[in-house]
Formats: sequence, structure tokens, C-alpha cells
Amino acid sequence: MWIPSKLTRPGRLHNAIVRPRVLDLLSQAPFYKLVLFRSPAGYGKTTMAAQWLSDKPHVGWYSIDESDNDSFRFVNYLLQAINKATSNSCPNAQKLAERRQFSSLHSLLGEVFSELTCYHHECYVVLDDYHLIHDEDIHEAMRFFLKHMPDNITLVVTSRGNPPLGTANLRVRDLMIEIGNELLAFDTEETTRFFNLRLADDIDDETANSLRTYVEGWPSALQLFALQAQHQKRTLAQSVETISQFNHAHLWDYLIEEVFDLLDKDTRKFLMQCSVLDHFNDDLVTALTKRNDALSMIESLNRFGLFIYPLEGENNWFRFHNLFAEFLSHERKARIPQQELDLHLAAANAWLEQRVPHQALRHARLAANSELVVTILNEFGWKMFNQGELETLEEAIKVLNDNQLYSHPRLCMLQAWLAQSQHRYNEVGELIAKSDEEMAARSIERSQKEDGEFNALRAQVAINQNSPQTALELAELALGELDHSVYRSRIVATSVVGEVNHVTGQLSRALPMMQQTEKLARQYHVYHQALWAQLQQSEILIAQGYVQAAYEVQESAFRLIEEQQLHQVPMHEFLLRVRAQILWCWNRLDEAEECAYKGLDILGKHEPSKHLHSYSMIARIAIGRGELDKASKIIEQIQHLMKESTYHVDWTANASLSLLLYWQARGDVEAIEQWLETAIRPDNACNHFLQLQWRNIARAQIGLGQFDAAKETLAFLAKEADNYQLVTDTNRNLIVEAILWVQLGDDEAAKVRLKEALVLTNQTGMIGNFLIDGGTIGHLLEKLASRSELGDLERHRAQLLMKNINTTQRSRSVHFNEEFVEKLVNHPNIPELVRTSPLTQREWQVLGLIYSGFSNEQIAQELDVAGTTIKTHIRNLYQKLNIANRKEAISTAENLLQLMGY
Repeated sequence: MWIPSKLTRPGRLHNAIVRPRVLDLLSQAPFYKLVLFRSPAGYGKTTMAAQWLSDKPHVGWYSIDESDNDSFRFVNYLLQAINKATSNSCPNAQKLAERRQFSSLHSLLGEVFSELTCYHHECYVVLDDYHLIHDEDIHEAMRFFLKHMPDNITLVVTSRGNPPLGTANLRVRDLMIEIGNELLAFDTEETTRFFNLRLADDIDDETANSLRTYVEGWPSALQLFALQAQHQKRTLAQSVETISQFNHAHLWDYLIEEVFDLLDKDTRKFLMQCSVLDHFNDDLVTALTKRNDALSMIESLNRFGLFIYPLEGENNWFRFHNLFAEFLSHERKARIPQQELDLHLAAANAWLEQRVPHQALRHARLAANSELVVTILNEFGWKMFNQGELETLEEAIKVLNDNQLYSHPRLCMLQAWLAQSQHRYNEVGELIAKSDEEMAARSIERSQKEDGEFNALRAQVAINQNSPQTALELAELALGELDHSVYRSRIVATSVVGEVNHVTGQLSRALPMMQQTEKLARQYHVYHQALWAQLQQSEILIAQGYVQAAYEVQESAFRLIEEQQLHQVPMHEFLLRVRAQILWCWNRLDEAEECAYKGLDILGKHEPSKHLHSYSMIARIAIGRGELDKASKIIEQIQHLMKESTYHVDWTANASLSLLLYWQARGDVEAIEQWLETAIRPDNACNHFLQLQWRNIARAQIGLGQFDAAKETLAFLAKEADNYQLVTDTNRNLIVEAILWVQLGDDEAAKVRLKEALVLTNQTGMIGNFLIDGGTIGHLLEKLASRSELGDLERHRAQLLMKNINTTQRSRSVHFNEEFVEKLVNHPNIPELVRTSPLTQREWQVLGLIYSGFSNEQIAQELDVAGTTIKTHIRNLYQKLNIANRKEAISTAENLLQLMGY
């Protein structure tokens, strides 16, 4: 699918002149991030770059064309160029790119940087003709690449305009060498040498300077003058005299009069025909022109210097200089417009012979031959879909008329899967309904197998739209229609059946269905679906109370990701998210936080709406540690995302828990009340996320003093959890019930719930839910642990919980949040120095972290600021508190905490 010639640097011209003034500047290139050749067409950017790099051993070259505005194509070519420059140091990233196993370009480039850590040779990666890129996602990815690429790599870009790569910042920081018009334009001495290499008669300095001044040193125009003098057998001075009125706007007129019309008719026709192709070899040109001497013609014209460049490393691959290609295209449309469609049709068929369907599709569309588009899509469409060329396929389908599209059920399926795979779920049902209607009107009968494929997709859409009963009916119907040869659709349908049973609380049915899905997916190497099945199994096992078993399934899923290089797929983030939830409930907060941040990295900046789960976990951890200032920033992100996007209740319930815990810690009753007024109240609580939503409602009701309503909610939750055997949710619900009875002043009733919860915790290991409300239930746990009311195991767990609760409470005091600081500075016994030299809130945070034993680097990481900023904060607080070192800072913090009763 990839064109090798796009990854080869142009051959060095045999009569290219050496340009010391440019090369001297470029000798410093290894010390810069970016070398930018920026000028209008025809200034020799590519030639200069190729000449400079001709003796460099580690160079990757990527020649860009208009079709590269597809991020999938672009990143694949980019990675192949990087691998060429670095002796294939990034094989895993290349595999991820080719299989489209990445969630964003940022996450894929992160894998590149990881693999490049062991490569230390000086190397260069060239993006030639970058001005043809207008896709903002690609620009953003390249800005990220420039920012984070290793120091031994220099990016080389040729472009007609200033590329949006953060060049202003690089220029200010002196990290870029810019080769612009003024350097690429020939000076008088270079002009003289240029013509002396091409013409028999030596040129005098005056003529050279006059010509150079007139065309502003434009190399392409100088080449045209040389060609004119050669063909007309005139001196250069005579040629200059005849074009004294020449200017840039008349370049094409000049080319026509002084170059193109001097060629014989066959050569002109040959060049115009070839100009249909962006890149070409002798096979393509032979198919296009019907000439058996195509290769000799190309080589002859190349020697003639007619803006045809051989691409080194690949036999018989060529391209026109962009300026000359545009000129030829203009002439082709003006002189032989009647051949335009036939030429594109021939080009499409020629690319099909080369088995390059995306190029064939482009030319078929330009040939206005939608029947050929149908043929190409039928033969190559699903292969291109599996390789991720989604945009190219969608553009091709758009040119089909209704009859062409709806006469081919597989094309209708392809269109619907294109929408499904790009998360446009609402479109999928409409597309399927439309295809049903149109095929019926045309009496197109689908086979039973094709009906099964459609129903499997309908089932997937239904479960995505939270219609489990419809999804189940469609999935079972699909399974009855599909034979064993259609394994992908069978796997999808089986997975949907399992997922439906999961969300409707039929866990004993759901688990074996998901195990069967995993088995089928592994058998047929559909590893994405196998991973999805493992994730579902993990959630089912957690709901059943088998949390350790769920953890082990997750371990298997991590191994699958490693084995099949699935690191960058969004489901990896799902796995990290579920793992983080278990770790949080087991009070392994550092590991949970690490998982959440890894999830953000995988999703990258291009899917911010998907960050909600990770942010919810990070906020919950910060709240648990008492870091309310840090939590407040994350809470703002959560609220913004929830306003900007529409989420399933699974997502909103998880986020709402973090919001409620934050408001509870802040004492923000008004926010809790507003949330409760608009909270969704599901009809049942048959699964873990509906249980969580109702538990959130109960928590809000308790916080607002609506105790009778909270009793009803918790009774409903307990009944539903028992009906559907949701063991882990029963464990969680009992803790919230205990909180309710504490608020009602009935400690005995609360202890009964806590005792039951502790017994269940022997199976689930869920201690995090005790800790988030440690301030409310801690005194009861202490009583239970000190008496003989518990078994040995439960008493031991209660003692551990008390230890964790005390540690958490101390940790919260150490972080000097705004509320604590306000009480501190208003304390009547506060030292005068503290009162008269007030610290900023950030300086208080730094003091607290110093007291907690954090290093400067750890403080910077905790507060998400630069290390130099932390040093400034430390210096300021030392001066304000008149202390000399870290030991005195710790002592000062300890004295202040003791003053406040800690």
C-alpha cells in the first residue's frame, strides 16, 4: 500500500553547484531542532536539502503530496522515514501505525520516543513539500514531535510558506535554522558558476548580475534561461535581451514560448500525459501513454534537465518539480481537455495494476467513473478499512449514486461500519434503515449471511445506545443467520449477547458468553475483540465480588496488549481505568494514580471527552489525600467535560462520585443540592453503574439531611443488589448505610452495617470505600476493633483501617489547604513573623510537602510546575519565615501543626 519512491531522497544533480555560504550555515544543524527551507516554488529547496545531506549516513526522506493529508497515511510514511534514519530503531511503533493500533498521534509518537532512547547517532528526518499538508491534527502531532524528539535528531522541512510548527517559538529560543529566499536565491558568483556549467560560452559578471537581479536569484527561472539559450543556440546575453519584460506572473507564458513550444509534438504530448501522475515509474507511464519507449523518454528528458527528478534508491521512479508539474497540468487542461477523463481513467487502471487502491480511487473519481470506484471498493474496500484508510473510503463512497451504492449490500455495510468505527453511532441506524429501504425498492435481495452481518451491526448500535433488549434480539437473530465462515460478525454478536446480560444483571450468563467471545476472538486473531471480552469479564467478576479473580483477568489482558502491540488502542485506557478502580478500592493510591495518568497519555489530546474517567480517578485520589487545591483543578475539568459532551450513566455516575466527595469535603451544600435536583434516577439498579448512581443519590440525600429519602434509596439499593447478586455493591452500600445511621445518631445500627461490610471485605478487599468516609465512621471502627464483637480477621482489618484513616487525616493536615491556612493565620497564638510575612497559598503547599518529606523534584511533580519555580517558592518562604534550610522548615511546620492541635 505504501509507495517506496516517497521515502527516497532525490538524486543529486550531476551539474548542481556547491554553495558554501549555505552549507557553512547548515554545518551547525546537529545543534538545532529544526532546519526549515522556506521559499516560493522553484527556489531549489529540495535540491539544496538533498545536496547538503548527500554525504550524511543517517537520513530519512519523506516526499509529501496532497493525498498525505490523511493522518494514518502521514504517520506511516513519517515512521518509515524515521526508521530509515535510525537503522530501524522503532519497529514497534511502525507495527502500531500499520495496524492502526493507536488512539492518537501523540500516543503513537510517545512510543517512538520510547524506542529511540537507545539510538544516539546524529540523524536527519526530512519532510519535503510540507506546505501540501493542511490537516490540523498532523500539524499538532508535528509540533508535539518537535517539542519532545531526542536531541540527536534534526527535523528538516521544506515548505513554500511558514509551516504551523511553532516556528516563532523555536526562532526566539534559537532552536531553528531558517533557509529562506535570501539564502536560496543565487548570488552573482553562484549565478556565474551555474551558467558556466550549462553553456559553452562563458557568461560575464555584468550579464550574470543583471539576470540575477531581474529574477531575484530564482534558480528555476535561471534554469529556464539556460534552456532557452541551449535550444535557440544563442548567447545568454541575447536571451536576456528578448525577455526584458519577463516577470513572475508571466512564467507560464515564458515556459510556453521559450521551452514548451521548442519541444516536438510527441514530447509535449508525452509530458502533458505524464503530468496526470504525482509520482511515476516506467510501468505507470507505459500504461498511461501506450508508449513502449516510456523509460527512455523519461531518462532523456531527465538528462535534458526538464524538471524531472529521479528518486534515488528505487529503480525508474520519478517526479516532476512541483512548479513544472503545475505548468504541465495547466497546459494539459488547456490543450487536450478532451483527453482529461480518459487520462485519469488510464491512471486509475495503471495504479490498480500496481495494487495501490487509494491512488486508483483518486483517479477514478477525477475520471468521473463511479463504476470503476464501485469495482475498486468491492475488491479493496474492506482491506483498506482494516488498514485504517477511513477518510479515503468515505470520500470514494460519496461519489456513488444511489443505484450504485444500494445495489451492493457489502458497500452499504462498509458505509455503515465506517460511521460505527468513527463513533458516529447515531448515523449507523439511519444508514442501515436507508439501505434496507433502497435495496427493497430495487428488489436487491441479501443473502442470509449478509442479513446476519447487518443484524450484528444493528445489535452493536443498540447496545451503544443503551437499548439492551433490542440489542439482545438482534444479536441472537444474527447468530442464527451467520455461518461459521463469517467469524467477525459472529464474534461481535456473541459479545453483544454477553454485554446485554451484563448490563441487565444476569452475571452468571454474561460471564460464560464473554469467555466464549474471548476464545473465538483469539482463535480468529481478532485481538481487539478478545481484549474487549477480557475487560467485560473483569467488570463482571468485580460485580460478583471476585475482585482478585478480576485482577488476574486484567493481568492476562495486559499480556495480550504486550503480545499483540495494542498499547495505543483506546481499550488499553479502559483496562487501565478498571485496574485503577480496583487499586483505589484496595487503597493502593499511587498505583491507581499512575494508571489514570497512563490512560490520559494513551488517549492523548485529541479525545478530551474520553478523559472523564481518568480525571474522576485523579480527583478522587487527591480528595482522599486532602489535596483539595489540586482536586479543585481536576473537578473544573470534569465539570467542563460533562457540559461539553453527552455520556452514558456509567461515566456520569463515576464522575458524580468525585464531585460529591469534593463538595462534601468543601462543605458545599448548595452544589450537592443542585446536583440532586437534576440527577438521573434509573428505573432499576441491576448493574454496578446503576448501583453507583443510586448510591450517589443516597450520599447526596444524607449530605442534605434528607434521611427518610436516603433510607428508601438504600433499602431499594440493598434489594436490587441482593436480587442480582451484586456482592461488591452490597459491600459498598453497607458502608453508606452506616454513614446514614451515624448521622441519625444510632451508632448501634451503624455498627451492625459496618460489621457486615467488614465480613464482605474479606472477599472483596474493598477498603477504599471505608477510608473516604473515615472521619464519619472511624470512631465506630475503633470501638469494633477494641472489643470482641468481630472475628479475628475482621478485627485485624478494622485495625488496619483505623491506621490508614489516622494516616490520611494527618496527611490532610500536612497539605496546608486554604481552609487550614485561614484558621492558622487567624489563630491568636500564631507567631508574629508568620502574621507579618504572609506566605502565598502555593508557598504554604510547598512548606507542607517539605514537611511530608518530598524532594524538590517530587514537589514540582506534585504541583505540576517547573523545578525552577519550586526553588523560587522555597527561597521566598525561607526568607519570609527567617529559616535557613530544610531541617528548619520541617521544624517550623511541625510547630505550626502542634499549635493547631495536630
